[in-house]
Amino acid sequence: MIDLGRIRLFCTTLGPADSPALLLVHGWGGDGREWSVHAEALADRFRVIVPDLRGHGRSQVPGTGNAPVEMAHDLAALIETLDCGPVVAVGHSMGGQVVNLLAVRHPELVRSVVALDPAHGAHGTEVDGIPGRLADYREHGSRAAAEFVAGAFSDQAPTGLRTAHVRTILGTPDHVISQAYAGMYTDPEAVGIRPHSEAYLRRRTQPALTVWTEAEAASWERSTLHVAGSRVEHWPGIGHYLHEERPEDTVRLIEEWADTE
Repeated sequence: MIDLGRIRLFCTTLGPADSPALLLVHGWGGDGREWSVHAEALADRFRVIVPDLRGHGRSQVPGTGNAPVEMAHDLAALIETLDCGPVVAVGHSMGGQVVNLLAVRHPELVRSVVALDPAHGAHGTEVDGIPGRLADYREHGSRAAAEFVAGAFSDQAPTGLRTAHVRTILGTPDHVISQAYAGMYTDPEAVGIRPHSEAYLRRRTQPALTVWTEAEAASWERSTLHVAGSRVEHWPGIGHYLHEERPEDTVRLIEEWADTE
């Protein structure tokens, strides 16, 4: 546990302290254990930093403020405390939103961004359903969130992966589930809905690699790119937890990206 003053975060590090730093950030209702395979594979060449976000895993659980903007500020404090910046910041789902916010709010601490099926760019029927989902999360907390997670895997997901994530999200405090969801989509500083996403992506000055499992989202994000070297990939036929369904491909992707940026 690292006391950052503003928050106490549980964090593990692997790899040589003088190597380029990779920050691996989990998503909504998850924790850093989902990066275990990747961290071990990457630690030969990189300093791999894997935190549990506020309210998640083994980190401190505040009563309020469990939103991506605050999580990004937490990670900035962590990078400064560990003296490991600028980092290649890698995030999945909500973690993808967090690392982009980190890059926008603290550009000096981020060398580049890798976002995997990030929690931004919501539009159409997805946006229409946000108020109802938020009401459900406020009433039922992690039990409602577990229903979403259970349906987020493809048929090729490794045995036990779905159960592991359902178990993890059921252990996430109910108020964290609802506050984090509101922080992604409905709070004043939320950037998850497409027009707000486009505004914050325009402020990102670092190269970014984004991987989407949906073709429409990939096409949309390509239209937002404005920094040289940035690119978007589409991985079809795979679930939302793409980094765990295809860990070897994800490790290779991160290695190749970190070597060129």
